[in-house]
Amino acid sequence: MSQTLTNKEITPRSKDYSQWYNDIVLKAGLADYSAVRGCMIIKPYGYTIWEKMQQTLDKMFKDTGHVNAYFPLFIPKSFFSKEATHVEGFAKECAVVTHYRLKLDESKKEIVVDEEAKLEEELIVRPTSETIIWNTYRNWIQSYRDLPLLINQWANVVRWEMRTRLFLRTAEFLWQEGHTAHATAEEAIEEAERMLHVYADFAENTLAIPVIKGIKTANERFAGAVETYCIEALMQDGKALQAGTSHFLGQNFAKAFDVKFANKNGELEYVWATSWGVSTRLMGALVMSHSDDLGLVLPPKIAPLQVVIVPIYKGVEEMEEIKSQVLPIIQALKEKNVSVKFDDDDKQRPGWKFAQYEMQGVPVRIAVGKRDLQNKQIEIARRDTLSKELVPIENAVDYVVNLLNEIQKSLFEKAKKRLDENIYRVDTWEEFLDVIENKGGFVYAHWDGTSETELKIKEETKATIRCIPLGNPLEEGKCIYSGKPSKQRVLFARAY
Repeated sequence: MSQTLTNKEITPRSKDYSQWYNDIVLKAGLADYSAVRGCMIIKPYGYTIWEKMQQTLDKMFKDTGHVNAYFPLFIPKSFFSKEATHVEGFAKECAVVTHYRLKLDESKKEIVVDEEAKLEEELIVRPTSETIIWNTYRNWIQSYRDLPLLINQWANVVRWEMRTRLFLRTAEFLWQEGHTAHATAEEAIEEAERMLHVYADFAENTLAIPVIKGIKTANERFAGAVETYCIEALMQDGKALQAGTSHFLGQNFAKAFDVKFANKNGELEYVWATSWGVSTRLMGALVMSHSDDLGLVLPPKIAPLQVVIVPIYKGVEEMEEIKSQVLPIIQALKEKNVSVKFDDDDKQRPGWKFAQYEMQGVPVRIAVGKRDLQNKQIEIARRDTLSKELVPIENAVDYVVNLLNEIQKSLFEKAKKRLDENIYRVDTWEEFLDVIENKGGFVYAHWDGTSETELKIKEETKATIRCIPLGNPLEEGKCIYSGKPSKQRVLFARAY
């Protein structure tokens, strides 16, 4: 089978990348559109992938000392006015609850809002939880003995979006948000950086997505943060995608909500804070990083189903014989924590099943028929390269386990090669425009450090500064746009 083959249900990437992405999300059963404009339904197959992401990240959080809690969905409007930068950053995205009751309009015979049931204070459907959490922390923190406070919550949030895209940008989405409190700035900064590295580890070693770790500029910083750290990934179409952020909040929220603690000398100080989060946007990153024109391609560590066995048979007797022969393989794989399915559904032919499992990105497919059993071998196909191999049955278990590791490694290496080959170092505005317009990818270029120049470049090219890479070396040069002196290069790209 050739990699150039396409599934007729999927628009080729080369023809329409956006439609290709939507086709895969819908046809692979990851998500669907909902009756609520701007919101999505995550289907069971897609939700299973999100659950595996949750399980892996949750363990990583707990291994670094964090615990889970849950805070209300609704936030009093007055909370937002306490931190000016924060409210300004989210004001245009907020969904607001104004009434608490409906009634039947007898004249119109329809349900309407009861105007007499207006809330004394409007409630905001959380776009993020810093305000309500820091209002709560005021009651939980009195002394240095209460610190650090390391809390995470898994939740949904609402950011009112008019132009939406499944997983990448929806009015409601799922995420986790960590909110921590510390006695010193140094501890808080260390926490924000630690969680950035946790995200990068997860992206690269579980999702097989290489990322660049960096710091956001003031224009791109989280509303209310002193510093925002990020991981940036590169999709197959040359656009960047912000895959996770971690924020050093300084004492901004502690001061806004009067959260103080008595230090070891009995003196009152404001607490230092962080927040950090990743969302179901990672599902979009997963699709766009690895998939092809046949459908979804999944790294084995995150795949709901890692191995599928498709029997090729005539009649129930042959199928039962095949099943009995491969049962030891199934049991041995399960003992090695490999998820495996024997597909004995007689409503579909093997060819249809092959195409369906390719669409869903199952990493390894095993085909076995009566003749294969006679020859004591099975056919094993890998989803990422579409290559096949005849393997002796006695070697099948070790072969599959090694193959899953190889696929995980290969997907990362392929994506890493694409990233490395699409970082362009430029010194002039003309070179910058050529890359942005004709090549895509990251552009490593000098910038004069001003918000004015950053905004003008965005306005003229739709490219933004994705980050200032961690460990970025100082280098004297001239800004590609203004020609003014620059002390370092930064990474630009068009982004989702």
